This record gives sequence, structure tokens and C-alpha cells, in this order.
Amino acid sequence: MSDPFVPRVGGILSADIAVPEHEREVRFYSRVLTTGENPLWREDLMNNLGMPIIGLGPLTAEYTHLPLQWMVHIQVADVAASVKRALELGGKELVHGKEANGKSQWAVLLDPNGAAFGIIPVVSAEAFPPKEIVTSRDAAAPVGCISWVDLTVSDAPATRDFYRQVVGWSVQDVGMKDAGERYADYNMLGDDGNPAAGVCHARGVNLGLPPVWMIYLPVGDLAESLRRVREEGGKVLKATRGNDGEYAYAAVQDPVGACLALVPG
Repeated sequence: MSDPFVPRVGGILSADIAVPEHEREVRFYSRVLTTGENPLWREDLMNNLGMPIIGLGPLTAEYTHLPLQWMVHIQVADVAASVKRALELGGKELVHGKEANGKSQWAVLLDPNGAAFGIIPVVSAEAFPPKEIVTSRDAAAPVGCISWVDLTVSDAPATRDFYRQVVGWSVQDVGMKDAGERYADYNMLGDDGNPAAGVCHARGVNLGLPPVWMIYLPVGDLAESLRRVREEGGKVLKATRGNDGEYAYAAVQDPVGACLALVPG
């Protein structure tokens, strides 16, 4: 994923969720994310630059119609036009924020698979930290961010085409192999030509993952984070190790059932 702190159509900066058992959930995430000698996240769930990348709110009556999924906020050129296309293509509108004059500000939608996502206007450059502070590609100074997002579904080509039309992403095939058969998953590219997200077939390495947008959050010590996932009442759904034997990726479920991925920072 290219630098998340850049305004662009198709770019993803943040995500949020409304949860029951809010205090327990805050404890879960604050414990799981704050591992390592120099944690990439603070106990208040801000990142290590003090930026609100992920939002964890209580599930009040106002939000009971929202699914229990992390909802990524995708930048689009025109919120109203994206909502219209989503509805035409079989999606659903859950929330549509508008100004007093009726102009669309943001929306929360469901795709035809039932995956929830938010759309927002392209974020202004002033909303991001100064470039000299953000060194997300510098291993000596990692920054807490959403390092990747992907969606695993049974009909990946149809889902690819839905988001291509709704968000404005272009597509890059990613060669895959399962049981001797070759196929392609998809990198979804922002308007700068850089990968912003993935759409994957529910097979091979992605078999068994839920059909929701999975946010990838980097942590300082992935092994310790997975220990804390279990200790705090969550589940490790899938974990893979690199050639060095260290954890390289894990899909986890929090205590109330929301899923996300953890990766090394």
C-alpha cells in the first residue's frame, strides 16, 4: 500500500466501528495494539503521532442498524454520485450525511456481499501530518496506520467491478495459485496508480476469511499481540509465519465478533 497520508481518490486513511461492551472493547484494542518496545499505538487508540486513525464508539440506539464490522473510509471524487452508483449496482445505503443544502458529505454503504464501507470526499492535505514527521516507510520510525485493507468474497470479479464503478479504483491482477490452478486476485488502485486495497477470492490462502473489509493494523510485537488477543477474550482465526519463523500475518476476531488483521510494524 502506498503512503496512506496522501489525499487521493480511492485512498483510505481511517476506519471506525460501533461496538457493544464498549469498555471491554477499548481494553482489548489498547492491550493488543500497544505491544513492542516502541508501540505504534497509544492506549487511547490514537497512533504514535497522536492521530485518530481508528475510531471505536459505543453501539448506541442511533447505530444499531450498522453491522458489526470495521468500516473503512474511502475517499471518492463525488459522494452523491458514488452513492447513486452503489444503489444501481445492488448496494444499500445505511447512512447518508448531508449539509443543510442537501449536498452529500459522507455515506455508509453495504456492497452486494454485505460488506460495510464508508465514502468521504478527498481529504485536504492540511488534514495530514507534515511530511517531515511521517516516515511510515522508514523501519527506524514506523507510524501507526492502516497498512492495508482487503475483502475476501465468493464472487471476486463482480465485487471488483462494483468498487471500480463506485469508488473509481482501477484494477491490477495479482497472480495466485491454489491446488495447482492459477487465478487472479485484484489490487485496487487509487487515481495515482498505487495500490489502495485488495479484492480476493475465497480460496487458497484466503479460504475461511469473513466477507468483510479487513483492516491491517501494524503492531510492535505481533507474537505478544496474539497472546493478548487470546488473553482478552478474542480469537486468532488464521496466522502465518515467515521463513524466519516469526509471525507475518494474523486474522483475529475481537471479543464481540469484529474481525481485523494484525501485521508486524
